[in-house]
Amino acid sequence: MNLSDRQRRIIEIVKNNEPITSKEIADKLDLTRSALRSDLSVLTMAKILEAKPRVGYFHLQDNSYLAEINKLYTKEVAEVKSVPVVVTEKTSIYNAITTLFLEDVGSLFVVDEEDKNLVGVISRKDLLKITIGDADINQVPVSVAMTRMPNIITIRADDTVLLAAKRLVNYEIDALPVVENFIDESGEPLEDKLKVIGRVSKTNITRVLADLGLEM
Repeated sequence: MNLSDRQRRIIEIVKNNEPITSKEIADKLDLTRSALRSDLSVLTMAKILEAKPRVGYFHLQDNSYLAEINKLYTKEVAEVKSVPVVVTEKTSIYNAITTLFLEDVGSLFVVDEEDKNLVGVISRKDLLKITIGDADINQVPVSVAMTRMPNIITIRADDTVLLAAKRLVNYEIDALPVVENFIDESGEPLEDKLKVIGRVSKTNITRVLADLGLEM
């Protein structure tokens, strides 16, 4: 949890003077009680402080779980990513569906035949839509139904798990391809060439939260 400087000062004041009223805290900070209301609400909801009527504020000693929550702000995608499930753009819809179920994933990452550069993503919904029609799924390639670059939402290995979670929620997708740039012969990254090195899904995020012991 990211605390403001004022919230940290409030915590120290309560620690050193508990029990202490909101008026006394405000006096020490040279502020009004109304100016502190939102900060005190945040700190009590986060179970850092406890408010007792007619007594004042106390500091709760066991805040160890907050350190665990803070890990979400620093834990990198590289620590939680899974092995990506990849098909080529010429893979048939039928084979893509088979791969999807055998690997038990919600989407497949599509690469080109030649250099394995990321060119698309195909989801369960995409596959369902095309199977409902009259298409011969043994002959139609995934390139017909996939979402193409640049409309693919990606994540980097050194990005945070929190950022990955936000992208999954904001874009309402099942999984993010973890990517890095291909490198040319001179050692320079190729900006338009992305290699798929992993996968982050809602399941990965849920496992992180479960490992932290947080209630879902």
